Amino acid sequence: MPPQTAAGRAFREARDLLLANAHDPEAAHAAFTWPDVGGHFNWAVDWFDVIADGNGTVALRVIEQDGAEQSRTFDELRRASDRVANWLRARGVDKGDAVMLMLDNRVELWEAMLAIMKIGAVILPTSIVLSAEDLAERLDRADVRAVIADDADAAKFDAFDRDLVRVVVGADRAGWHSFSDADAASEAAPGVVVEAHDPAIVYFTSGTTSRPKMVEHSHVSYPVGHLSTMYWIGVRPGDVHMTISAPGWGKHAWSLFFAPWIAEATVVVYNSARFDPVALVDQLDRAGVSTFCAPPTVWRMLIQADLETKPKALRELLSAGEPLNPEVIDTIRRWWGLDIRDGYGQTELTAVVGNTPGVPITPGSMGRALPGVDVALRDPVSGSVGDEGEICLPLTPRRPVNLMTGYAGDRERTAAVEEGGWFHTGDVAVRGADGALTFIGRTDDVFKASDFKVSPFEVESILLQHPAVAEAGVIGAPDAVRLNVVKAYVHLASGTEPDAATARSILAHAREHMPPYMRVRRVEFGELPKTISGKIRRVELREREELRAGVRGALEFHEGDFPDLKA
Repeated sequence: MPPQTAAGRAFREARDLLLANAHDPEAAHAAFTWPDVGGHFNWAVDWFDVIADGNGTVALRVIEQDGAEQSRTFDELRRASDRVANWLRARGVDKGDAVMLMLDNRVELWEAMLAIMKIGAVILPTSIVLSAEDLAERLDRADVRAVIADDADAAKFDAFDRDLVRVVVGADRAGWHSFSDADAASEAAPGVVVEAHDPAIVYFTSGTTSRPKMVEHSHVSYPVGHLSTMYWIGVRPGDVHMTISAPGWGKHAWSLFFAPWIAEATVVVYNSARFDPVALVDQLDRAGVSTFCAPPTVWRMLIQADLETKPKALRELLSAGEPLNPEVIDTIRRWWGLDIRDGYGQTELTAVVGNTPGVPITPGSMGRALPGVDVALRDPVSGSVGDEGEICLPLTPRRPVNLMTGYAGDRERTAAVEEGGWFHTGDVAVRGADGALTFIGRTDDVFKASDFKVSPFEVESILLQHPAVAEAGVIGAPDAVRLNVVKAYVHLASGTEPDAATARSILAHAREHMPPYMRVRRVEFGELPKTISGKIRRVELREREELRAGVRGALEFHEGDFPDLKA
């Protein structure tokens, strides 16, 4: 077994303390401090290799829709990632080099992530849905040295005349190295020493502009920072964990790499070309999944499929990506006898707020600050701290361990989100009498109608109680009298017609369940624009409204179209 370093011992002690207080967040808060890993820490070496050496437990299972499966034990992944690490170094990839990783969920993705960390290079997770045009700016801005891609996506790089180490997975391709050649490389430990605060992983955020931010995390902020994510998930040694997530965005690393392997649990991935809720629940049962996390869209689709029978081994249910509506939680609780526990974080952070195992859930809330995290709600105008405001983390007396090092190559943006000695999330929440936080919306999503503040999320939650509404995105549509009127873009449930009768029914539902200032006055049917992580892009809906300059959409209906609905 590789020797346990002092940094590794400190990491284990912190992890074990959290596991011992899994159902007692007050005790965890009181006792937990972030581990001091010193000046040198490489999670893939100091933690993963230590728990993996000689360990025949399955660490990773990738299950395909047709039933085909690949699996790796912890020890197999340790040895494979050492081979890949040494092979990449022989191809010219060195410490500090940026490696664009453009792979779908396949075992080589996990081998490559471990390998890149082991040699001190920088992982750039990249979604396979990006086009060649999308990739061009990323290659330049991140000064990418190497690319690892599936054969299907490798062609996107053919147009780029630059010095790249090109590695193709699952095929042979002219001008590219084949990933499978790493099988013949040495299994000796690479022996690269990294500084704890060296960059380890960089995410391009799914931004609202053509120039997304580059979020940089170190060998501490993500690997150590995800101790909080492990605590929120409630994953334990020996568990089987599944998350619905696509590579290329932060949640994939949160819940399919760092958190479960910090807990020494098995990661299970289910790949399907088209989402099938019945097949998913069957796999949850067959694979013996004990902890399961999915975005709100998946939970809503499971409910629409009437899947009332609980997979046998499930113990913990979670949701992340955007707030989960209370009615979804209520339905799953009634069916499966378990609460879906919401949590909150950002690409810039690990999990910072969450409903933790065994703690009563306040309907609609996302929980309390997690161990090791200080959260304040600040008024965006006055800066005063209270029970409603922007979610902020203090940067003094100590910078949060689980916060990004900054936006790479963009000091101005970094300074803006750290203005005044606080990290500004841009998200607004309210604290209830029990201390639980409830999400209200983005600072730029909340709008005024008739001089009242309207939270899109609150309106959307009420709309989702209507059986015809599968998803909704709410914005303020400009209005000469009210400043804005509340408009809902609605994706309808399967089998529902986008006609006047459906619109009237939804508007009547809004009238019955919403106060006048919040009431939906306009409805438009269609698909909703989303980020790759599944979040509704309200900014795009607002831009669409501005460009139309008051012209109705083809499937748009107004409250005034129905005289029997009194305003």
